Amino acid sequence: MTKTIPNILLIYTGGTIGMIKDPETGALRAFDFENLLVRIPELKLLECTIETYSFKQPIDSSNMNPDYWIQIAEVIETNYDAFDGFVVLHGSDTMSYTASALSFMLEHLAKPVIFTGSQLPIGDLRTDAKENLITSIQIASLQYYNKPVIKEVGLYFEYKLYRANRTTKINAEHFEAFASLNYPDLAESGVHLKVNSEYLFKPNARKGLVVHKALDSNIALVKLFPGISKNILESIFNTEGLKGVVLETYGAGNCSTEEWFLELLKDTVNKGIPIINVTQCSGGSVLMGQYETSEKLKRIGLISGKDITTEAALCKLMYLLGENISANLFKTIYETALRGEMS
Repeated sequence: MTKTIPNILLIYTGGTIGMIKDPETGALRAFDFENLLVRIPELKLLECTIETYSFKQPIDSSNMNPDYWIQIAEVIETNYDAFDGFVVLHGSDTMSYTASALSFMLEHLAKPVIFTGSQLPIGDLRTDAKENLITSIQIASLQYYNKPVIKEVGLYFEYKLYRANRTTKINAEHFEAFASLNYPDLAESGVHLKVNSEYLFKPNARKGLVVHKALDSNIALVKLFPGISKNILESIFNTEGLKGVVLETYGAGNCSTEEWFLELLKDTVNKGIPIINVTQCSGGSVLMGQYETSEKLKRIGLISGKDITTEAALCKLMYLLGENISANLFKTIYETALRGEMS
């Protein structure tokens, strides 16, 4: 079999990785990706062809929203047949949200979509941008018998490839900015690029890509804390137009058993508004019914987020609300792993 040269599309949305420091003023400005090979000549050593696509206006990741997620998905959809893999350059602050959202939006994805970024600009002397970019492209280029090795949305940062919808940003200053606390690394970059094949997502190869663009962001994220106010919670749960809630509870899914609180949850669920129970802990899982405090939540009808991250929980909720699933099916589908986002 003749080995083909993979075609990779590099999509720049914004973020620190695409910034370059003006030598005179020291100010950061957006980098011209047309000159990528000039700036990073090492890319010529990769066994692939690279084309670039840039957002007209780079988006600071703090301004990222579902409209931009749809734009990224549409760029992938338009170019899906022409390219073997995609690398998305994105600001690190909201990268786990965007990458999780894309994992749900790109159903039956059979090619790599690798998100990466950096803590320092590409032109900085000590930058982590070059290694993250070069290895992300290399990962997106990995093929076995002319077929992509990675067939899911991944996030690569500081020598590790993670399943994107399992990641959380854990550090604002270290190069090792991300972690996947409930799922093993998909690959590790050292002297050799080691792929942990047993952990890779295996999509249905017979089905073509389906891109979902209806996302409903009329949702709330509520983090419990001791002494949380009844008035504040009532105002959130009774917000007009509220479609769903992600509730960050304690430990393995526990919460207060005060009567007013349980009644508020019960009334919300009875109105057809799904409440997803996720843990505040960085790692571990919600186990509703393990303790008396969570047994009541189970009876009320809260949905178990199991070991999903808060980022993926929110994106999955937006995605499923956009699909107009009937109320009696919603819980079953939410508690099912769709893209490897929960165990």
